[in-house]
Amino acid sequence: MSAQEIRKEVQSYVLLTIGLAISTIGWAGFIIPSEIVGGGVIGIATVFHFLTGLDIGIMAFGMNALLILLAIKIIGSSFGLKTIYAISVFSLFLSLTSHYIDGPLVSEKIMATLTGSILAGTGSGIVFLNGGSTGGSDIIALMINKYRNITLGRLLLYIDAIVISSSFFLFKSIETMVYGFVTMAIIAYTVDVIISGTKQTVQFFIFSDKHEELQHHIIHVAKRGLTILPGQGGYSGHEVKVLMVIARKSESQIILRIIKQIDPQAFITMGSVMGVYGQGFESIKG
Repeated sequence: MSAQEIRKEVQSYVLLTIGLAISTIGWAGFIIPSEIVGGGVIGIATVFHFLTGLDIGIMAFGMNALLILLAIKIIGSSFGLKTIYAISVFSLFLSLTSHYIDGPLVSEKIMATLTGSILAGTGSGIVFLNGGSTGGSDIIALMINKYRNITLGRLLLYIDAIVISSSFFLFKSIETMVYGFVTMAIIAYTVDVIISGTKQTVQFFIFSDKHEELQHHIIHVAKRGLTILPGQGGYSGHEVKVLMVIARKSESQIILRIIKQIDPQAFITMGSVMGVYGQGFESIKG
């Protein structure tokens, strides 16, 4: 493994840990102390925690251990290693945080729901982006997502709905169940926002007399491929070269800066693309 690959791997684990810490604060600081039952394994662990008083981190780790072997087999050993790390650290964080926090960090239940859900979803999104999972329904969702083009947030919502609904038979409280659904809906939406925000793609059509210079800079400076399309002006009849560029949304600013520097008079169209599949982008599933 090269030095660059080692740095990337270390950075990945650092981001994993940050994501796990954020998610832990959401769960142990807001959601669980407010007696809100979420979904997945942590939801089941929360129910047993309320019934027995057992350590929620240890229970979550025990239940997740069974899913780890399945995840390694279906998704791969790299995912499995990061998931083992994520689940272990998340369980440890849950145990420590739950031990030192006696009640929710905010008194109002609705504020605890909103704040905790956003933090938990943000942390889970960061963990997903770095190849890990906090376990439970996250693992199941990622395994399904490997073969089907369904968003992770939507899959989590479907799976967690079953767990949350079952909590009604234990607590006999519609309010608790509703808060659980609100919590998981916000978490699912936040996960989608975090993940899709890094994968959004844009499409440029660039009309310029300096297309050769633009082509060179987009390929060698912006590090983006492009396609040259032949065109003809509808009014003038002049033949033109149109550069079509597909890029991540995060890369759009550097492309716009290149165009502005080389040809400020260039005509540009830029639009969002629903999906891009192939080399350098997403793979087709299903």
